[in-house]
Amino acid sequence: MDEYDDDTFDDGFNDDASAKRVNLSLWKKLFAYARRYPRDLFWLGVCAFVTACMEVAYPLLTRGVVDEVAIKGADANLLPWVIMYLLVTAAIAIAITAFVQIAGKVRTHVSHDIRAAGFDNLQRLSFSYYDHRPVGWLMARMTSDCERLSNILAWGFLDLIWGSTMMLGIALAMLVMNPKLALVVLCVIPLLAWVSAKFQRRILKSARVVRATNSRITASYNEAIMGVLTSKSFVREDSNQKDFGALTGRMQSASVLNLTQAAIYLPLVITLASLVMGMTLAIGGFDVLNGLVTAGTLVAFMAYARHFFEPVEQLGSWFAEMQMAQASAERILSLIEAEPEIADSAEVQSAIAAQQVISETRSNVAADGGEAQIEHIELRNLSFAYDPAKPVLDDINLSVKRGETIAIVGPTGGGKSTLVNLICRFYEPTRGTVFINHVDYRTRSLNWLQSSLGMVLQNAHVFSGTIMENIRYGRLEASDAEVIAAAKLAGAHDLVTTMEKGYDTQTGEGGTSLSAGQKQLVSFARAILANPQILIMDEATSSVDTETESRIQAGLGNVLEGRIAFVIAHRLSTIRNAHRILVIAEGKIAEMGSHEELMALNGRYRELYRQQSLQETTFELAT
Repeated sequence: MDEYDDDTFDDGFNDDASAKRVNLSLWKKLFAYARRYPRDLFWLGVCAFVTACMEVAYPLLTRGVVDEVAIKGADANLLPWVIMYLLVTAAIAIAITAFVQIAGKVRTHVSHDIRAAGFDNLQRLSFSYYDHRPVGWLMARMTSDCERLSNILAWGFLDLIWGSTMMLGIALAMLVMNPKLALVVLCVIPLLAWVSAKFQRRILKSARVVRATNSRITASYNEAIMGVLTSKSFVREDSNQKDFGALTGRMQSASVLNLTQAAIYLPLVITLASLVMGMTLAIGGFDVLNGLVTAGTLVAFMAYARHFFEPVEQLGSWFAEMQMAQASAERILSLIEAEPEIADSAEVQSAIAAQQVISETRSNVAADGGEAQIEHIELRNLSFAYDPAKPVLDDINLSVKRGETIAIVGPTGGGKSTLVNLICRFYEPTRGTVFINHVDYRTRSLNWLQSSLGMVLQNAHVFSGTIMENIRYGRLEASDAEVIAAAKLAGAHDLVTTMEKGYDTQTGEGGTSLSAGQKQLVSFARAILANPQILIMDEATSSVDTETESRIQAGLGNVLEGRIAFVIAHRLSTIRNAHRILVIAEGKIAEMGSHEELMALNGRYRELYRQQSLQETTFELAT
């Protein structure tokens, strides 16, 4: 079985051709983040160049000292050589100190920029991108993968300059001193290239498995923590441990294979280097005996032979690291370069730019490309399917005016939430059109539409921070007085003031310090503060107690006035005052009308209402 059969997240790079080699175009894209700091890169290159040059100079100094002693004996003057040694050593120490500092700075900058680019794109991507990617998968991209790549980009650039300078300088010095011995050392290069090519594909393939499995482990951690209550209530700890053990077992096997391949590659380079040094010593030793070269030249050659393979080994190590990290690079770029399925067209973007200028003198035009007030929404022949073979909605037609409240009811899976998501343009219809003020909403600014929305969901999300900060999330520039006014309108104020710290009460991560009802009231107040033109309530009261529901219902009358509202209802008793009620079944509008009209039809709605009333009566009698 192929190692990517279970990788359900197509990143756009998982083709076999890219596994055969280092993808230079991919690394070029990543290196663009380092090129944002040309001054730092310049000085990093200078430090690496100086270090390499000084290291190349050491054997030459050694050669001079040996030949000086061999020729002059006790009369040799070694002071100039000592001074040069000290100067070269001082230059190396300064260069190394500088490049460690600069490389660390570049690494930090690159890591910051890659994470920022990834997070920025995550904010722009459509909902469909998150449908098939767990939180843990995304977290792995932005943490371990990012850290690994920033290290390679900074230190790899340093080693490339240093290694290239060292190898070129040593090769030139050897060729000038003795071409024959130089060729003995350099003849191993083709063999090294062949060995490297053989290991490229193997190392990269195993690295991909490591990174893919690491993503799943992160996702498993996240799901285990988020679902700990469910796991414990169903006593599924052993089952979870077994599944997690299978993942970690695969991670262990893949990591061992990957490290073994890298461990074999590097010793091969060292072995080849040792063989070449032995050949150089043997051939050079005979030449010294025959008087063809001096002892100092042989000593210098041996030092050069050893130093020549230091950058080879270092570059080989980074080459292997690049092989292993390419899987991370592919996934990082797949996230950064992912295009949202829903975005403004080029024509809309041009219109927005033009109307931003016009809006300065014409107050009735919004700066981002739409009228200031949404008066009318029309759904015409609307259809949608996640899977073309299984349509979720089919041929929906609906017209809504400002001030109307449309309730949507129906069986689970009938398409209620999908219908609202299409109106919000979180998804786009596969057929048909949504018109806003008689204009196709795809010709309008996405930001304009979604900034006109206010949403209260069944499972309200509350961010860590204070209650005041969470409500203000609806409109960041709102004053404290406006936040409190919104809370009063939502029926949350009295509840908040009973808390010890009032609006400064910390909500905890994910709102853990608040009850479900309290989180819902905060979410409702947040939506009210945003002053939306379109208010969406997706089963907002289905998971709260009757007291909290009554608080929300008390504030609804004033909130819905003058807005277009869509209310997905679980409790039918809460939507009796809606202007129209849609009964969605099997992707179609089965019935539509007011509560009284639908009850008179004696159809689906009446049956749903009867069943729910019976359930509520039975529950009251039982309690």
